[in-house]
Amino acid sequence: MAPPAGDVSRELQESIRRALGRPRIHLLLRARLETKPRRLEERILVLTAWRLHLFSPTTPAKAEGSLSVLEIRCISATSPTQVRLDTERGPLALALATPAAAACLARELGAALGRALPCAPPVWTLPPAPPLDTSPTSESSASSGPSVCGGFSDTYAALCDYNGLSCREEVQWDVDTLYHAGERRCFDLRDFSHLESRELALAVAALGYNRWFRGLCCRDLRLSSEVQAQVLHAVRRSPALEELILDNVGLNTDFASRLAAALAAHPDPPLRCLELPRGPLGDKGLAALSQRFLGLPGGLRRLRLPHCGLGARGLAALGRALGANPAFRSALQLLDLGHNPGLLGSPHGADLFAFLAQPNALLHLDLASTDCALDVLFGALLHGCCSRLSYLNVAGNSFCHRKTREVPPTLQQFFCSTFALSHISLAGVRLPPDALRSLLQGLAANTHLSDLHLDLSGCELRSPGARVLEELLGGISAVGSLDLSDNGFDADLLTLVPALGRNKALKHLWLGKNFSVKARTLEEILHKLVQVIQEDDCSLQSLSVAESRLKARTCILVNALGSNACLTKVDLSGNLMEDMGAKMLAKALQINSTLRSLSWDRNNTTAVGFQDIARAMESNHTLTFMALPLCDLTAAYRSAPERTDTGWQQIQWCLLRNGRGPKVPPEQVLRLQRGIVTSTAEQGCCQGDVLQMLCRLSGRVQAAARGLRGHPGAQRDLAEAQELLREARNARALFPSLAALGPAGAGAGPLQLLLQGVAGDVAKAVDKELEVLLEALLGRAAELCPRATAAGVWPGGAWLGGAPRPRPPLPPGLAPGALLERAGEEIREQLGEVQLALVTSLTQAVVAELLRELRRVHQALAQHLQDPRSPQGQEPSNSTDEELGVDVDASTLQRHRRCCRRNRPPSAFMGQSEGLESPSPPRSSEGDPKPHPLHFRAPEAQAVGGSSQEEEFGRLPPTVPPYPQEHDCSPSSEASAPPEAGSPGLEWVGLPSPQTPPPQAPPRMGAWPPHSCGGEGGGGAIPEALPAAPTGTSDRSRQLPPPKPQRRQRAHSCDKADAGPGPGGGGT
Repeated sequence: MAPPAGDVSRELQESIRRALGRPRIHLLLRARLETKPRRLEERILVLTAWRLHLFSPTTPAKAEGSLSVLEIRCISATSPTQVRLDTERGPLALALATPAAAACLARELGAALGRALPCAPPVWTLPPAPPLDTSPTSESSASSGPSVCGGFSDTYAALCDYNGLSCREEVQWDVDTLYHAGERRCFDLRDFSHLESRELALAVAALGYNRWFRGLCCRDLRLSSEVQAQVLHAVRRSPALEELILDNVGLNTDFASRLAAALAAHPDPPLRCLELPRGPLGDKGLAALSQRFLGLPGGLRRLRLPHCGLGARGLAALGRALGANPAFRSALQLLDLGHNPGLLGSPHGADLFAFLAQPNALLHLDLASTDCALDVLFGALLHGCCSRLSYLNVAGNSFCHRKTREVPPTLQQFFCSTFALSHISLAGVRLPPDALRSLLQGLAANTHLSDLHLDLSGCELRSPGARVLEELLGGISAVGSLDLSDNGFDADLLTLVPALGRNKALKHLWLGKNFSVKARTLEEILHKLVQVIQEDDCSLQSLSVAESRLKARTCILVNALGSNACLTKVDLSGNLMEDMGAKMLAKALQINSTLRSLSWDRNNTTAVGFQDIARAMESNHTLTFMALPLCDLTAAYRSAPERTDTGWQQIQWCLLRNGRGPKVPPEQVLRLQRGIVTSTAEQGCCQGDVLQMLCRLSGRVQAAARGLRGHPGAQRDLAEAQELLREARNARALFPSLAALGPAGAGAGPLQLLLQGVAGDVAKAVDKELEVLLEALLGRAAELCPRATAAGVWPGGAWLGGAPRPRPPLPPGLAPGALLERAGEEIREQLGEVQLALVTSLTQAVVAELLRELRRVHQALAQHLQDPRSPQGQEPSNSTDEELGVDVDASTLQRHRRCCRRNRPPSAFMGQSEGLESPSPPRSSEGDPKPHPLHFRAPEAQAVGGSSQEEEFGRLPPTVPPYPQEHDCSPSSEASAPPEAGSPGLEWVGLPSPQTPPPQAPPRMGAWPPHSCGGEGGGGAIPEALPAAPTGTSDRSRQLPPPKPQRRQRAHSCDKADAGPGPGGGGT
């Protein structure tokens, strides 16, 4: 504060302060006021932040009047001691005691006006005065320096004072803190929607005098007429307002015309972005704006006018303006005229098409729902928009206004020639098959595009479109995302889904609303889809079947998510799978390690389903995002609020943990990988499982070797067989042993040592960087404050006052932690995935070689058994040749592994809940039943019963009685080996049965299911030695006694191809 005049008593000063109250006094002077011509009266001038007060010179002080500094229009000096103020109320003449006092008054008033209106030109003339003090400690330096956000808070406070409103300090804090810290240059009125209309208008008016803010934005907030007037004032006065975004704010019908007038009043309008969505512009308003566009020297970068009720006249004016102003061809990057029905359905769009046909800078073009003829549009785009256009939305239009079957060549030429297109939406466009063919052929010939998002939803492609997609989609590498939802494909998905799987460039796929088929066809389609996503070379990363109403059959797809290794995002919303579907989804989440995002709303999930998902999320460490299931959550909260709230909070906590914490532990990954590969061997439900095949073949070799003991010519083969059997036993531990090796099991590997060395070097570099930084800081401090930073404070010397030099607050071990714990963790995770793939491939190769060698040795031993000199002169078992006559290699094992039960089998509720009949397995052209991927049997569900084709799907089969205690379960016993593939007593489900002739013996009634001996490796243990078989008794001749009669139940539908009566049918 400037020192008050010496003749103002301290008592009077205190009285004035009490009268003003809170405002801080910047200037207090004694002056003489000209009240009448040539009549001067004594007054005390008091200047606060934004107001000049006049007080009587008597005690107690009495305020005689005040005026805002914004009322001052001109400041002039009639003499060295006289200052004239021209205000809105009239002139004000003041006589000061000395020229210094007059200069001080003029200077303070000018500084206040400069703070209030930083962009306004000076409207005053200062009297002669000594140079101002600009040292850092002076008041002039502090007041004239740059303030936060261009001085918005000062301008807003001055406007509040000028209009007689109290200044809202929260507005100043929000701008000075939030906007300044986030470098937000666009003033968003939604941040201040709690203010009254007049207060919000003052905040908008402050933008007219601010150079820091570059934009004004408001969406979905109704603005009063007073606020709209201040928006126009800001456009008219602001020197830096480049963006104006008013989306659904209730603009008046004449707002566009008034905006055009405001642009015309600005000498050099800086506006570069104009967005007025959902505003009633009409043809008159667009014509007025288009006339002003002609005068914009730099043109516009973005112009968005969707849902504005535009017509043909306004479009014609806009097209002429875009073509007449050459700045638009090089500046306009975004043009959005969408959702103006009938806008491009008349000949008035010729000027706009002419602009698009010229070389331009458009990156984003949206003409959705404008009745645009696409055959004409693509002809224009071919000539002017091929080089830079990246986003094109023409949804909801018609392909052609004329009734013709010819497709113009410009469609294929555009998609063949475009260079930068990344998103195109043709949703809702009824594309003829020939147009779709031209589009796909153009994309197939384009070598410049990649990861294109192609939206063909709602195009009513149906069967003709499906055939075109099947034919051409496999050769297109430019499409990375494809939306085919709501196209009425239905049964055509049986052939379309495999075609989609053959496209290895496709990463994201939408197939919702295409499943209006019968139950049997629906299951076949879902199995095709499961087969696609379970391929090892599947490229899909996200899959959506939203709003398909799959109901209980959603679980067919859900069960495949447990072992899926490619999908990271899945959308299951709107399928009504209920709590049982949520339970199946929970089981899949417990073992899935690749899924990152999940949507599953509108599935009729109750609190029970949310609790199931919550328990599953405790075991899942990779899912990081789950869309809020608002519909289901709301319904569940009404019925069970406490359980729903507990379950959802647990889900949110697990998602937060997954986003911050470590990924799935390596031990769990190993268990999951090993369980998926070998679980079917332990359950004995898949003939192609490698370990079960190895166990069975080892038992046959041991049985043959037992019959050749003492044979003089078979000693060499017996020794080789013994060695192979030893390796076969070791093969059970091959996978876990190999998986335990590597960087995690072998100690400090090369990567760990390298990271430690690099971490040490980085730590030294960080210390050096801190030393350099400290020297720079001390050097700068010495330049600004040399006396305070005297000798002895430089690096290496004493600190201020002899205190020890502080150490920078850097956590110890920063560099090693950043490298070893963060970067190293990601590298080790990727190495672990590669290690698992190598271990799996190596295990398959080793087992395949063991199978080949065991088969060769078994054949050699079988030839020795045919020799009459052998101790057991009997013919070899034919079943081994029938079962193992096909050569097995690594590729075969890979195919068998894909066919194994990697997906969770369906639950019995699917048929019971909907009362649907079980579909029969699909048959080949020869009439043989093909394996159905859904029909897997659990070990206790494989007893053969006389099920008919009309039996309901999902009923529980009869309970299997335990094995008799007196029978051995070793692989040499035929009772423990599975029945032959061709026998009618058991149907191998999930793998094609070998083409073997039917057995000569009659079928047994009540055949036993296959039983695998114990052992964690799956497939049963390979015994060291087998007990000697009774002489003269072959393995095939020994049979188990029939099971005990029991109550007949309806068997699983996959047993319907089995022959013979059920366990309760009697017979031996």
